[in-house]
Amino acid sequence: MSGPKGNATGEGGAGASENASRFYHDPAAKILERLQKVRRTGAGRWIACCPAHNDKSPSLAVREADGGRVLIHCFGGCSAQEIVGALGLELSDLFPPRNENYRPEARPFPAMDIFNACAFEVSVAVCAIAMFLDGRPFGQDEFDRLTVACGRLQNALDAGGLV
Repeated sequence: MSGPKGNATGEGGAGASENASRFYHDPAAKILERLQKVRRTGAGRWIACCPAHNDKSPSLAVREADGGRVLIHCFGGCSAQEIVGALGLELSDLFPPRNENYRPEARPFPAMDIFNACAFEVSVAVCAIAMFLDGRPFGQDEFDRLTVACGRLQNALDAGGLV
């Protein structure tokens, strides 16, 4: 991001609707436009006077992080809440708008992976049952492994959204 056009007082020739659109999608521009004595210190980094205290020389670091998030730090000790409040903003203004169409995947595992895991654990259970029915020794180790298989099957149902 190159920062807001013009100076920190909003001069720059952009129309009001263009500014509103830029601010909506650009949290750093929204913050920087309201600060005094803004000076770029590097790519995606600025320093300015902190609006939350009587700042004569810049003590507020502003940084644009990955994904458009804005990080702010006052070397005078002001909290982020105090800073955004003094700007007439909310903490949520430090983050880009959410994509309203985004929906987290309800089932984070592919159905085939869950099916294959279940098939293996069912095979373990069938072997344990066959041992028991054939009268072969069914000790604590076999019982413990059968219990693990049951737990993994339950976890597969949970992961598949079936419980």
